[in-house]
Amino acid sequence: MEIDNFHESDKKAQIGSEHEESIINVWAIISCPICNYKKKFKNQFPRKELELFKVTISVFDWLTCDQCGELLNLNLEFQI
Repeated sequence: MEIDNFHESDKKAQIGSEHEESIINVWAIISCPICNYKKKFKNQFPRKELELFKVTISVFDWLTCDQCGELLNLNLEFQI
């Protein structure tokens, strides 16, 4: 009887880890090549809603520095 309970808890743990694996963690680092401005943002996207990620990146791609007006560099870090 205890063995059956043990296996059921293992199945629940596997289901939870599958859910976590479907999430993509993204860090966007924007920095100015002229002045010292740098900022880091973090967000999570489900794999099935990857279109949200595409829209977010499009917004970051055209940001300019409010101190000098230069186009900001965008670097991305992923945890898949």
